[in-house]
Amino acid sequence: MTKDSKGLERTFLQQSSPSFIKLAMKNMVRKGNQSLFHFSVTAFGFIIFIVIVAWFGRPNLPG
Repeated sequence: MTKDSKGLERTFLQQSSPSFIKLAMKNMVRKGNQSLFHFSVTAFGFIIFIVIVAWFGRPNLPG
């Protein structure tokens, strides 16, 4: 790799648009309470979903 190609690579990386994760984190900081509420509702819903799947998928042992 020559000196010029390394410089071009650095320039390209510096000029690329911000990643989706960076934009999402910036948005989450800007809308703090709403983001925390949506995250908690999603987490609670996921836990309930896992418990329901575990309940219906439990083995029926004779006993």
